[in-house]
Amino acid sequence: PMQVHLYSIPSCRDRPPSLPRWDVGSQDTHFNFKKHCSRSFTSSQELTSTGIGIARELSSLFVELDQISNSKERASRLFEWLIEPVTTKEFFSEMWEKKPAIISRAMADYHKTLFSTEEFDRILKEECVLFNVNLDVTSYFNGKKENHNIPGRAYPVVVWDFYKNGCSLRMLNPQAFSLNLWKVMSILQEFFGSMVGANIYLTPPGTQGFAPHYDDIEAFVLQLEGSKYWRIYNPRIIICFLSSSPFLSSWDLGKPVLEVVLEPGDLLYFPRGFIHQASCLPTTHSLHVTISTYQKHTWGNLLKKILPAALEGALQDDVEFRQGLPLNYLEYTGVQHCEKVNAQRKKFIKKINSLIGRLQAYAGIDAAVDQKAKEFMHDCLPPVLSKDEIACSVHGAPTRWENGKPRDVLLDMKGDTEIRMLRSNIARLFSEDNRILLSYTVENSRIYHEVEPQSIEIDPELADGMEYLLCAYPEFKTIRSIPCADLEEKVCKFSGIWFCGCHSHTDGSIKESFFMYEPCKFLS
Repeated sequence: PMQVHLYSIPSCRDRPPSLPRWDVGSQDTHFNFKKHCSRSFTSSQELTSTGIGIARELSSLFVELDQISNSKERASRLFEWLIEPVTTKEFFSEMWEKKPAIISRAMADYHKTLFSTEEFDRILKEECVLFNVNLDVTSYFNGKKENHNIPGRAYPVVVWDFYKNGCSLRMLNPQAFSLNLWKVMSILQEFFGSMVGANIYLTPPGTQGFAPHYDDIEAFVLQLEGSKYWRIYNPRIIICFLSSSPFLSSWDLGKPVLEVVLEPGDLLYFPRGFIHQASCLPTTHSLHVTISTYQKHTWGNLLKKILPAALEGALQDDVEFRQGLPLNYLEYTGVQHCEKVNAQRKKFIKKINSLIGRLQAYAGIDAAVDQKAKEFMHDCLPPVLSKDEIACSVHGAPTRWENGKPRDVLLDMKGDTEIRMLRSNIARLFSEDNRILLSYTVENSRIYHEVEPQSIEIDPELADGMEYLLCAYPEFKTIRSIPCADLEEKVCKFSGIWFCGCHSHTDGSIKESFFMYEPCKFLS
């Protein structure tokens, strides 16, 4: 049966006998376990009756996703699959940034095609995997964590020898080598509006690779092979903004608020700041992927963009911000005077609060959001194109060298040609130094920040047209309908942006559909 647990703790008899037994009961924590009871879903019919839909393994889901043309709807459907049978509404109202949750599906094949030890081995053999860059080798024994990385390439004979001797393997940026992970992560980044990362963890039987610690990301742990014993502890601070460093020692942790053995097909979610550790059962290895998001994606991080610019604007425009500090203000401010109460100190603090309040008038919220969006464009993975999208992109262009010269180079675009963006969040307009720029993701690398941020300058006369197309997604729009320039100029300019096209059948007729793949470098 499929089960969802919110802070449910298994009894001692369910815990591996070779691992530490914690005497944990509901009295050991302030959480109300009765309020968060388990629910079981025992059949496809029962799942359907809840409005959740029938859970399916990943390979069949990919077929469904390829039929969804709207990238936002595709992302929502993938997230629904990730947390089934929990609904998206329930997840964000009850669990997100609040509490860990376990989804036990009893469906070993649910995540099967996402990644495997066979693919791990293939990557080591066929790809240039480097220690410290793509792979970490670690161990944790008797309260001591060690890193066993060596310089150079991680050859299979070396890596598997480490593993055979009890070391855990962590593959960083596995999406650079795994198509399925790349596809899942590139779709989920549309859902979260934030970078989505992943690490693969392969742990030998009876070992632990990492000390107890906490992270500054929202974590989704997907058990792929074998089993792993997890212990989750209360956070030191609610919704932390930094990862723990150094790692924590066991005596610091207190009692776990959650203990569980994850089996293939299970999912464990825990928010930023929750301390966790995981160890492998004595009888089997463990392979899991941790999908992460929302790193440095907080109100505070946005305010870091807003406040410096607001202060700079206030200094330029408001004389009160340029007035000198009071004489001898050091005599009644600072830590050594913080407990004193006098008129000068009260007046000083009142003035500071007044100036902070006046900053609101200079808060360039939209400009700050654009800076965050620009960072997101750089963080993003490039999209994984479906067969139909390939046919509508530069990859499917018929251009070729034939009989001593290039053929089919020019695009035949007309006023009635219909175009749209390839993805909802594939590009964004912003202004910088009195220029209008279009930032985009299609030329990003599968490796985080391997290439510089990609953007082009847009002719001001085309800015309204670009905004029109960006906001129109997922609808197709004719070039004739774009609100800028005359028709001939629109066809010329947007032929430069919409590099490649295809003919697709719609309602039995032929419609030319052009998808943005690569903004033209000479457009200005």
